Amino acid sequence: MKYLKFLAAMFYMLAVFTACENDIETKMEDLENRIENLENGGSTMGGTNGSSASTGTENGHEYVDLGLSVKWATCNVGATRPEYFGNYYAWGETTPNTDYDWDNYKWCNGSSTTMTKYCTDSDYGTVDNKTVLDKEDDAAAVNMGGSWRMPTLEEWTELIDNCTWEITDSYKGTGVEGRILKSDINGNSIFLPAAGYRYEEILDYTGSIGSYWSSSLNTGSSSYGLRFGSGGVRWNDEYRYRGRSVRGVFK
Repeated sequence: MKYLKFLAAMFYMLAVFTACENDIETKMEDLENRIENLENGGSTMGGTNGSSASTGTENGHEYVDLGLSVKWATCNVGATRPEYFGNYYAWGETTPNTDYDWDNYKWCNGSSTTMTKYCTDSDYGTVDNKTVLDKEDDAAAVNMGGSWRMPTLEEWTELIDNCTWEITDSYKGTGVEGRILKSDINGNSIFLPAAGYRYEEILDYTGSIGSYWSSSLNTGSSSYGLRFGSGGVRWNDEYRYRGRSVRGVFK
């Protein structure tokens, strides 16, 4: 609380010396909002409308509230900064691989037609009719803990429909290419790096494609994911063994 009182005094002095007399009241209201946000474990950073930013942490991982049904992590799973690529995961696996192919995929017996879990068609393996990842097979849930998990197809769709996607070739001067997603609802934003994807022992398309898993199963031997690149933003179904980025969400 001593820190908060000191912060309040500093902001008040700043308002007195830099603001016109008729807008001091507005600045003090903004200060009160910032202090309240700090007391609730939030950030002092201002949003685009001058109010307290909708940011915070869940189990030690930072998030941004975009005004949607879920809050979105600021970094990929395995990354400590938004511009870092993070780890690459096969769908339904929670640790990175060095070789991404059917021979090494956890939920099959070496081929695309021998699925042992998450199968809705007997032509592709043993049917269990599971269409969403169990928590123990969710890379975000296992690696981030707390309430974190991978987004569903519907939650990615919500993100696409309610954000403006801006192309950048150097996020905040880091030289990392990707997309800045600015919420059409509250103006807050997140960054998705164009981290490419992995197959076999190859990392390909870094800087040109972003490839992110959802937790939702497609039919057959593939699962849904989000891809962006020169062709825009679109859904695609990807072979489950391929290594893609994961971004966490929670409610």
